[in-house]
Amino acid sequence: MSQDHPASVKVRFEPFNIVAQAPVGSTILEVALEAGVHINASCGGEGVCGKCRVIVEQGEVVGGLTEKISPQDAAKGVRQACLAELTGDVVVRVPVESSLDKVALKALAAGSAQQATLIGGEDLKQEGRFDPALAKVTVRANPPTLEDNRNDVARLLACLREKGERGFSFAFEAIRDLPEAWRRGDWQVTTTIMRPVRRKYGRNQVIRVEPGDTSASNLAVAIDLGTTTVWAQLIDLNSGQVLATEGDFNGQIGYGEDVISRIVYAGKPGGLKRLGEAACGSINEVLKAVARKAGVELTDINLATLAGNTTMTQLFLGVEPKYIRLEPYVPAAAYYPPLRASQFGLALADHVRLLVFPAVASYVGGDVVAGVMGVGMHKDERLTLFIDLGTNGEVVVGNRDWMACAAASAGPAFEGGGIKFGMRASKGAIENFSVNPISGEPAIVTVGKAKPRGICGSGLIATVAALLMAGIIDERGHYNLDHKSDRVRQGEDGPEYVLAWAEDTSIGRDIALTETDIDNLLRAKGAMYAAYMTLLEGVGLSIHDLERVILAGGFGQSINLERAILIGLLPELPLDKFIFVGNGSLLGARLVAMSNQLRTEVGDIVDKMTNFELSVAPNYMGNYTGSLFLPHTEGNRLFPQTWARLVEARQALKQVG
Repeated sequence: MSQDHPASVKVRFEPFNIVAQAPVGSTILEVALEAGVHINASCGGEGVCGKCRVIVEQGEVVGGLTEKISPQDAAKGVRQACLAELTGDVVVRVPVESSLDKVALKALAAGSAQQATLIGGEDLKQEGRFDPALAKVTVRANPPTLEDNRNDVARLLACLREKGERGFSFAFEAIRDLPEAWRRGDWQVTTTIMRPVRRKYGRNQVIRVEPGDTSASNLAVAIDLGTTTVWAQLIDLNSGQVLATEGDFNGQIGYGEDVISRIVYAGKPGGLKRLGEAACGSINEVLKAVARKAGVELTDINLATLAGNTTMTQLFLGVEPKYIRLEPYVPAAAYYPPLRASQFGLALADHVRLLVFPAVASYVGGDVVAGVMGVGMHKDERLTLFIDLGTNGEVVVGNRDWMACAAASAGPAFEGGGIKFGMRASKGAIENFSVNPISGEPAIVTVGKAKPRGICGSGLIATVAALLMAGIIDERGHYNLDHKSDRVRQGEDGPEYVLAWAEDTSIGRDIALTETDIDNLLRAKGAMYAAYMTLLEGVGLSIHDLERVILAGGFGQSINLERAILIGLLPELPLDKFIFVGNGSLLGARLVAMSNQLRTEVGDIVDKMTNFELSVAPNYMGNYTGSLFLPHTEGNRLFPQTWARLVEARQALKQVG
């Protein structure tokens, strides 16, 4: 190592004023991840997405220049963080389009809080199903004497039997703490009891003993571990009330925005451990937030439930995920036993048990099982299509008698991934759009009413739908370059439409939607629609046999139904057949914490689901190819009303023009 290249260098990240030390040769992205500075990296640091743009304000780096950075930007110090290697001290600015903000989470939190009022403890009590998986029982005993010198555990068991409790085992920690608890509580103790999933076949387990009567404080936390976000709800197991809800971005995002990128990263030295720690860190942050909101301590929590897709679950638990993505696509397990939460780094007391939702298949995981259980699909006679819109779009069709499920590799387009100026629904994201079909001039609305800095999933759907109706793009997603608007142009990446001129944005560049962006959306929506059709055809049914469609997930919460139907993302059905449930994964996790009966039904749902592996389904590719149009190649058959609207709009434009 020469003197010109010291063993370590200093990196200051602005505007956060965070300083980190790093070895020479590290990339800016690697240092940012270690320092807790988020830089968008959709491809997990492979250098292909171009999202991790940073500005090197002081110092020099090696590399970081690709075809995605123009000569003008390169002269300003713009580099791709994943490819820029450090040789000396630098000051790096993370521009707004490369970082996260949490504005959108506030709206999602409000939706989750509102959802908590739809199905709660009172509903379960009225139905006779309020039976938490964990209970607190307080007992009082006579102190021992020479005539009655039974051991402390035997004395406790006798008291519990008097309360009608039967069939016990003891966690070692409870035995260890019992002698002092009896005596400090003046021979009154409160036991924390974990119920078996099926009482007929299992035993109650005493997992904690406390001196005195602490039965008034019995809390649980429900966790949704998503690919993009992490959510938690704090629940009072005595009343069934939700005390607080909080969400945050999943810290794993910096290692890749989709599950495949993260599985690949997990295969690198130390990768699996880092991903587990990142997820755990994000969960702990939301746990602290809900405890703070409710004015309680984390030590007051006695139970945790967790729902996540198969990959997120295995990454969090430290279980090797690589076989999920290798044919024949095998997850490690369907079911996990009750686990000790602290074993996986959660900031909860040692006695707290973690109930993990089971998976159906490699790409249909516990989040979908939780959602199906939460909406009661497994008990409803109506033919239902359940859709969890997202990067790994999961689909379930069926009713109380049967269910078929599949995962569609939609990709990250709905969350801004793979889109040149794509971003999540945070401040400055274009979320709504309309266009004058004659002049081509747009009207845009951004999140937070801020200057635009990109386009999110709902904005992408709105824009493509509006451009289609205006005849600015055709059914294949190709631009009409003869349109008189100067916003329709040949850009550096091919034909594009300028949503906002540089002087009107917060990033100092024209924000445009390219044909490649539209093609990525077509592939994403095509994968979803083909999944619906393939599942239904597999059981001898069609789209028009559906009696209701349930939309779950954060993106589903913000979607405009008419526009989603117009581009062929959702089936053309009467709008009153669509139901939004928001975060179905969190809903199911909450309900399981409050009802052991529902906990048993989770297993029944898994047993009832038949997974279709779309990659080997004979009719999937045909359905997929047919869906790569707006709205579909068979638009007049599958989307008759939408097709009629398009024909009418085209005729009107011809008359004007």
